Amino acid sequence: MNLVSDNVQTSIVLDLIEPSLIDLGYEIVRVRLTGDDRVVLQVMIDKTDLAEVTVEDCKLVSNTISTLLDVEDPISTPYELEVSSPGLDRPLTRTKHFQSYIGSNAKLELKTAMDGRRRFKGRLLGIEENNIKIMISVDSKEVEVFLPFEAIDKANILIPDELFTSVRREQGN
Repeated sequence: MNLVSDNVQTSIVLDLIEPSLIDLGYEIVRVRLTGDDRVVLQVMIDKTDLAEVTVEDCKLVSNTISTLLDVEDPISTPYELEVSSPGLDRPLTRTKHFQSYIGSNAKLELKTAMDGRRRFKGRLLGIEENNIKIMISVDSKEVEVFLPFEAIDKANILIPDELFTSVRREQGN
């Protein structure tokens, strides 16, 4: 499976829903359970054929997940289900994502500090022996760093500044 998971409860949900979603042609990007007063189960999906995820896809996946969770009932508190696509700042949760997005800029946060540091920003260079290879800038020098996949808490693609600039221009700001 090789997916970064928040906790045991989300791992149980993932194990429960993933086979059915694979059968429907979807890959789970992330399962996250958040909130205290208002608990939200977020399931982020991609299509296995790499086509764009539509509102209809989200509705189908939401209905499928709801049915599966109603039968098994793995979440003890009331929650809202939210199904979405990864978006531009997509999370990187599987080793293959780091390979697919070679050359992209990303932000990674480790579960615990490595060499006194938890956060890394840089250009993805791929994977070697289950280690994420990233080029970061240290004291104005480019340095290759290897981060164990299992040590990663969160990782996202960084949205290019040019995209923000073009959106601001379009909005007249």
